Amino acid sequence: MIVAGLAIAGLIGAAVAVTTGDGAERPAVTTAAAAAEEGLGSATASGPTAPPGATASAGAAPARQTETEPQREPTSGPVRARPTEVVAQAAPASVAYLQDRYRISATEAARRLALQELSAPLAARLTEQVPRSYGGMWLDQAAGGVLTVGATDVAAVQAAVADVPDRTHVRVVAVRHTLSQLAEAATGVAAALDASPGSDVVVDQQANEVVVLTGDRIAADEPRLAEARRAAGVPTRTQARTPATNVPKACDPRYCPQAPMRGGIRLDVPRDDGSVGGCTTGFNLIVGVREAYVLTAGHCVVGGRHQQVDRTWHQFLGPKVPVNVEAPNPDLAENAYPYDYAIMPYQTGALSRWAYPRGATAGPSLVNYWCVPDNKQCATRGSRDVPITGYVPWKDIQTGWVVCATGSAYTPKAGEQYVDSGAGAGYVPGTRCGEIIGKSSGGIDVQICARPGDSGGPLFTEADGKALGILSNGDPGQGACTNPNEKNFYAPISTILDRANARSGERLRIRLATSGPVDGPVAR
Repeated sequence: MIVAGLAIAGLIGAAVAVTTGDGAERPAVTTAAAAAEEGLGSATASGPTAPPGATASAGAAPARQTETEPQREPTSGPVRARPTEVVAQAAPASVAYLQDRYRISATEAARRLALQELSAPLAARLTEQVPRSYGGMWLDQAAGGVLTVGATDVAAVQAAVADVPDRTHVRVVAVRHTLSQLAEAATGVAAALDASPGSDVVVDQQANEVVVLTGDRIAADEPRLAEARRAAGVPTRTQARTPATNVPKACDPRYCPQAPMRGGIRLDVPRDDGSVGGCTTGFNLIVGVREAYVLTAGHCVVGGRHQQVDRTWHQFLGPKVPVNVEAPNPDLAENAYPYDYAIMPYQTGALSRWAYPRGATAGPSLVNYWCVPDNKQCATRGSRDVPITGYVPWKDIQTGWVVCATGSAYTPKAGEQYVDSGAGAGYVPGTRCGEIIGKSSGGIDVQICARPGDSGGPLFTEADGKALGILSNGDPGQGACTNPNEKNFYAPISTILDRANARSGERLRIRLATSGPVDGPVAR
């Protein structure tokens, strides 16, 4: 029996959730873990395990089915979706992006964003209910905002999505391999090459194949590569992890001195040779019981001209406000995309400058949403802070999502006291929104303008405040944003957390903060 229970739930609730067959409800993406005793909230990812990366292609011939789906009891619970108007109200810049990019109405843009929000719990549901048929999914904006679902058994998956809200915009297409088959193959290829599945060997859902990323851990001329690909049993391809034209986005972020610490503000970093570069803050983190840390890109403080212990500052040329210091623990920083991260404690005495006031109830962890002229929605909504409510695991992030990013790269005008990031005249630091165009880099590939100095800056969903990743590298470019197809690449937050915790033997308990840093005891 194929379960088709994905009934409409009356479009209620402030969070998307999946109800399992036993009646127990669980978050489909992330939950915020209460941490009142720590004075800092944290969030961890939850939900059923799914293969990393996967995206599946339309039009492939399906494999012959040799097994039937496991017998399951019908589920009584729905996949719930927020009303489109609620999603649109929470994500004005994402609506504006879709309107401008695809020449659609605000109503149609809102519908697409609501379908995007539904897609992650739907993917989790299909992974659980029809694993021998489900081949992944992606949101096809160019084809009219259609959620495309791959299937080796089209009828089985069509039955499983029959009652999904906005069913007319959910398309099931034939693919040759299931998501679980591709993930198993990726794991095998990675093992044969002494590499890591999900970062060095990934699954491309849209192409319905395995991708081996070369150029760092796996050399392009690796002698074992050909045999590993032959043994995979599924289509594979090799791909350079990043194009040769990519440039790091590390340099000077913009000055933003007010507490609390938030993602998207500048960190000036003196180098070993006496020059000064910088990056952008990504997200607040918690390490251990309640220690406040800040996440940015690893190439800001690791390798090259960063062989000494680096300290970060706001507006290094004055007033030179102290912020972070490179952590002594080597497990807290790497410079090898997608492991491009630096988890940094505060300099001695600096936390009091960046924390919520002493004795105050802990406030939310924030990302700075700073208006720029080429973000059209800012003309009516204005700058603001976005509370971070959790994160989306990399495996659940999908091509076609509309997302936003904040950076603080800047080239000063004559007479201004800023370190030049190399952004180029005409680039304005702040928040821009765009589209996820792939995951085959092992990270998150987006069409959003960025410049040197934006590195480490946050990528997030505007409507529900979910953290996705931090900027690592991308297409070269200087000055104003004029190329709508510019590509940049973000290291996933879930990849970073999993990696740093694994390297430290899980002792450090590193997690995303959903409450901002507090100086002193938390008010009870």
